[in-house]
Amino acid sequence: MRVIAGTARRLQLKTIDGLDTRPTTDRIKETLFNMLAPDMYNSRFLDLFAGSGGIGIEALSRGAKEAVFVEKNPRAMACIKENLKYTRLDQKAVTMQMDALEAIHRLHAGLDGFDFIFMDPPYHQEWERQVLEALADGKLLSEDGIVIIEAAKDTGISFAEELGFRVRKEKVYKTNKHIFLDR
Repeated sequence: MRVIAGTARRLQLKTIDGLDTRPTTDRIKETLFNMLAPDMYNSRFLDLFAGSGGIGIEALSRGAKEAVFVEKNPRAMACIKENLKYTRLDQKAVTMQMDALEAIHRLHAGLDGFDFIFMDPPYHQEWERQVLEALADGKLLSEDGIVIIEAAKDTGISFAEELGFRVRKEKVYKTNKHIFLDR
C-alpha cells in the first residue's frame, strides 16, 4: 500500500498483520480520490475506522488542511502514527484511539464541520446505520460536506433518507463499493 499522489506520493505505508484491517487497494483509493480531487484542497477530513490510516494520509498528501484519524485497535493506531511520521504529515493530523461513536460524540463538542467523513467499518455489522444516526444529530458534517462509506457490495443503506442523508452516488468495484452521501 502506498500514497498515490501529492506531497507524500509513492511512499510505502505500513499495515498491521492479520485480518483486523482491510486496507483499501491502491487502485480503489486512486479512483476514490480522483472523484474527490476538486474539493480536497484545504478541506477537513475525518477518517473513521481508520485502520492503517491510508485514506486520511492520502487526503493530507493531496492538500487537506487537517485529518482526524479514529481507530479503536491499539496496534492499528500505532501503525497510523508511524505512517504519519514517515510521510511527515503528522503535524496536520489528530489521532483518537477510541470507538467511532465515542469519537463522534467528542468531536461534536467543539470542532467545525468536516468537509469529508470517510468510514470503512467492519462489514455486515450495521455500523453504517449507527454512525449515520450519530452524525444526523449534529453539525459534524459541514453544510456542503460528503459522507463516504466503504462497504461490502451487498450493503444497503435505504435508511439514509430517514436520517436526513441523500445518496449522491455509488461506485461499485469487484469486491466492495463506495457510497457517497450528502444532506
